[in-house]
Amino acid sequence: MANWDDKLKSWQQQHISRRKALFAFGYSVVISSILFGCSNPESTTKQQASTSNTTNTSTSSNSSTKKTVRIVRSKQLTALAVLEKQGTLEKRLEPLGYKVEWPEFAAGPQQLEALNANGLDIASTAESPPIFSQAAGSHLVYLAANSSDGKAVSLLVPANSTVKTVKDLKGKKIAFQKASIGHYLTVRAVEKEGLKLTDIESVFLAPPDASAAFSQGKVDGWFIWEPFVTRNEQKKVGRVLTDGSGGLRDTNNFYSTNRKFYQENPQVIKVFLEELQKAQVWSKNHPKEIAQLLTSATQLDAPTLEKMHSKYDFALVPITDAVINKQQEVADKWFSLGLIPKKVNVRDGFLTPEQYAEITPKDVLAQK
Repeated sequence: MANWDDKLKSWQQQHISRRKALFAFGYSVVISSILFGCSNPESTTKQQASTSNTTNTSTSSNSSTKKTVRIVRSKQLTALAVLEKQGTLEKRLEPLGYKVEWPEFAAGPQQLEALNANGLDIASTAESPPIFSQAAGSHLVYLAANSSDGKAVSLLVPANSTVKTVKDLKGKKIAFQKASIGHYLTVRAVEKEGLKLTDIESVFLAPPDASAAFSQGKVDGWFIWEPFVTRNEQKKVGRVLTDGSGGLRDTNNFYSTNRKFYQENPQVIKVFLEELQKAQVWSKNHPKEIAQLLTSATQLDAPTLEKMHSKYDFALVPITDAVINKQQEVADKWFSLGLIPKKVNVRDGFLTPEQYAEITPKDVLAQK
């Protein structure tokens, strides 16, 4: 039987071939190699089915046909998940002639791949996926910034591992989704210990595949977000070595779209952000209720969810020069590491202050 490394190489080669086939219709080699990451077949099938069964939001509708806005389903414990469960967005958009669909994706890079291919309208990611997308030539637009929620992203090691510090991981295999927050925080964590990214062996795996590899002891660490962290702790499969708090995570999460959707649907975006902000405030003020609301979606009990929710700030934040400058620092870091093919000017994806004033909830703007 082939060893794990041989299996991994074979698996990656199969996915590379599949990516080339999928993007033969005109996507650049850059986007296929950067953004596809290692999405799992089941997730990809769901995405393709969702894309083929939805109506393009930019297509004109008649009196009997509603336009469809596709917003990523949050598989994390965020206010976006609350917004879907509460159904308030659907009620606001129905008079405008829209219905809402919530397709699932394995992680941020897969979302932005779909955004570029017109299979998704609004994405929710950490800081790095938009940069990789911009490097690939996409017409991405940053719609809003969210709190960083550093405690909700952790570096797991096996429960029986002898590793005590990040420095002990030198020469070992660390799994994470390429171009994700796990990737970025791995860079930050090793550099904080005086190491380089090349001092560890990076294993690019989407969350479902990384979960299997980690539980089978095929990798020595895994930088991942909730609810994977708590699930592994509960099963005594893994323990947290470090997380994104304490200054390790210095960036924001973002909601984004493509330029075409922004230009054609400004009112939809405004309503979405208004309802999202309401869900943020409600989530922050109702820890017990949000736990009850999401038990069925997460298959976790309410006390566990309350503990996990305490790791989130539930806050939209205004997009300022400081936010944009930090995003530029991250882009420059990826370029210096040779992981994106060209320098990226992130401001190409940001709107003007006047444009943000038109779509951003007033109580968020008031934080400036």
